[in-house]
Amino acid sequence: MSLLDNFLARAALAGIGVSLAAAPLGCFVIWRRMAYFGDATAHAAILGVALSLAFSTSIFAGVLVVSLVIALLITQLSGRGYAMDTLLGVLAHSALAFGLVAVSFLQGIRIDLTGYLFGDILAVGKTDLAVIWASAVLVLVLLSWRWSALMTATLNPDLAHAAGIDPRREQLVLTVALALVVAVAIKVVGALLIGALLIIPAASARALAPTPERMALVATGLAMTAALAGLQASYSFDTPTGPTIVCVAAALFAVTNLGVSIRAAFRKRTAP
Repeated sequence: MSLLDNFLARAALAGIGVSLAAAPLGCFVIWRRMAYFGDATAHAAILGVALSLAFSTSIFAGVLVVSLVIALLITQLSGRGYAMDTLLGVLAHSALAFGLVAVSFLQGIRIDLTGYLFGDILAVGKTDLAVIWASAVLVLVLLSWRWSALMTATLNPDLAHAAGIDPRREQLVLTVALALVVAVAIKVVGALLIGALLIIPAASARALAPTPERMALVATGLAMTAALAGLQASYSFDTPTGPTIVCVAAALFAVTNLGVSIRAAFRKRTAP
């Protein structure tokens, strides 16, 4: 019996794989204030699931294509008469609603909608695991390759233009990476919780890391801790795994920020 024959081992490896991809990308989501962008892309995943089942294609491929289309649509429509938060709200809720309605029209197909909404990490198979890790490696390679350009475009678009960097091209890189993360994370935490896995570890790391690179590393560590501890807590207390992982991530956010606040107050009190 190999390690991958154990469903808990597969679930743990899936959580680590998604964390490796989601945490560094989540840092850029926070730096660029794209939190709702992530939610809109994630909500479109349900429409991708419905279309995949309707045409008997891979769930991963369907979710990836629809997430990518929604993300590109948001990028193209931004700045054309609508505020970004309005545009994201319309597309996020519309995509989710159309996805849920499309699922209701599927005849003769049994679908665990709760699993797609909130994740079912315990049902991850060997093929799912291979897809998750291949996508995680691809996202990490993409971010490493474009890291300097992405940072420049994020901090100062005018400076990026002066350095010969196209900010819209870097936005496209993030869009592709985000669509990949959504496609693989839907199995782990579900469409409604993907945004939380992107944002919460990165937000926790922001209080602990003085540099962008260290923030990405700390965020990755916190995301993996949340995935493994959430999986263990879910198994011990018989709670839904995806929401439990997010609850642990939220607890880590509270603890890290409380610790930073206490340390700052202590330093202020002891300062000469």
